[in-house]
Amino acid sequence: MEKIQIVHTNDLHSHFENFPRITRFIEQTRQNSTADDFYLFDIGDAMDRAQPLSEATNGQANIAWMNPLHYDAATIGNNEGLGNSHEELEHLYDHANFPVILGNLYEEKNNKLADFAVQSKIFTTKAQTKIGVIGLTAPFILTYPLLNWDIRLIQDMLPKVLQDVKDCDVIVLLSHLGVSMDRLIASKHPEIDVIIGSHTHHLFPKGEMDNGVLLAAAGKYGQNVGTINLELNQDKQVIKKNAFTTPTSSMKVLDTDAAWIEAQHDKGEELLNQRQVANLPVTLSSDYQADHSIIQEALTAVQEYADTEVAILSSGLFLKDLPKGVITEKNLHDILPHAIHVMKTTMTGDNVWRLVMEMEKNRLYLRTHQQKGMGFRGKIFGELIYRGITVDDKRNVYINGQELNRNQEYTLALLDHYLFVPYFPSIEIAGKNKIMYPKFLRNVFGEYLGKKYPI
Repeated sequence: MEKIQIVHTNDLHSHFENFPRITRFIEQTRQNSTADDFYLFDIGDAMDRAQPLSEATNGQANIAWMNPLHYDAATIGNNEGLGNSHEELEHLYDHANFPVILGNLYEEKNNKLADFAVQSKIFTTKAQTKIGVIGLTAPFILTYPLLNWDIRLIQDMLPKVLQDVKDCDVIVLLSHLGVSMDRLIASKHPEIDVIIGSHTHHLFPKGEMDNGVLLAAAGKYGQNVGTINLELNQDKQVIKKNAFTTPTSSMKVLDTDAAWIEAQHDKGEELLNQRQVANLPVTLSSDYQADHSIIQEALTAVQEYADTEVAILSSGLFLKDLPKGVITEKNLHDILPHAIHVMKTTMTGDNVWRLVMEMEKNRLYLRTHQQKGMGFRGKIFGELIYRGITVDDKRNVYINGQELNRNQEYTLALLDHYLFVPYFPSIEIAGKNKIMYPKFLRNVFGEYLGKKYPI
């Protein structure tokens, strides 16, 4: 009888506050394991630029934390894949002491698998059992090409990567695809023994068995760590498998933890603070109604960046004031931690009218709506503020003072966030949308401020 144990993390999102306890749990589990072989995997979204140290180091701080734990492999999530420029992602794992297993991300320029990745990896246990590990990430076909990546669909790539491991005794899929896709894969591929999931932040405290495939997942933010146990007979067939998660809240806190956590935050802020951006003559207020409001400057910034006639932003994006005097990348990160990009949208006047009506209809609801996800890292959606658009009490729309021509094309500066949330369907249905990767909104705003208010 052979026993194999797998410990897994997923969707840590740079929640450094949980890292000390997770570190000790992994080390102790490895040390105390009664299994013949022990493996450690991460299933993506380990980094998140909302955390200052991850932003300041382009994710290198996350790799530096992972290395001493001796991960056997990882795959990437959209925070690694889309939260970094092409070059940053190419070099994210330069100093990693573990392979990145990823079968569906290719270089657009030469049709080759991303240089930092391997399509699959076969691990051999002490008993010479072969464990074939494959990895796939969610194929965001709209956005990866904007970073010069060729992201490939699961139905096209899964059969190909399975060919790599078809002769293995055990097959494990590192899946940053989400729970629905994991269940679909399990229904069609019973030859896979274990799917370790992520992306949709789902938690399987005791695993889930689908069509003989064990699904495992450890939720989000390092709030849980997953464990999988496999037992094989003398013929190297899996005869027993189970999964469970351990809440991080149940793990002991040491007196030294708080200082370490604070140090990570302080180090990130210190690095960002060293990078000066602009010298503001007045404080810019996060209150959209103030005389010197951030949002009015930001509207100009996105309008100029996208080179458009009009612009629209929401006040909930701006989390703090920008103080008078020299501001740094830390200040920009404080007010705009979001993974959100400027988007240039072109549509005919009749569709602009419908979009504005959607915004007016939802205005009161969105003013206090607690918004989550789709790149947003704030609290409420906030007030919609127009630049160059006015609406009268008869629902007539004017563009820069001229009545809307329903047959004319107009170009608007928006955000990709507005495309992804469900409140403004006209953007997706009728808009010709160009998301302006790789710069985040804070980068665009910072460059604008640097030009207008140079140091």
